[in-house]
Amino acid sequence: MRILKKYPNRRLYDTEKSCFVSLDAVKRLVLDGEEFQVLDSRTGEDLTRSVLLQIINEQEAHAGGSLLTDQVLRQLIRFYGDSLHLAMREYQMRCWS
Repeated sequence: MRILKKYPNRRLYDTEKSCFVSLDAVKRLVLDGEEFQVLDSRTGEDLTRSVLLQIINEQEAHAGGSLLTDQVLRQLIRFYGDSLHLAMREYQMRCWS
């Protein structure tokens, strides 16, 4: 698995290529189906979800038509803690594991 380290200056370092990379490069890894993990350079904490959400946020800000409308985001927030939340997690585990 490719490891990216996130430094306090918010820069991402690709340990495989020994260079700093942009969010666009990380997005390319996703599109290419490459497995990677983003770790905090100081603590080792897994920051992968945070970086993926950041990429989605940038896509939403720059895309012509937003996929995550206000209505969709509100519904997602309502799912947390709901019985549907548990069902969705179970579905994800079966389909994407």
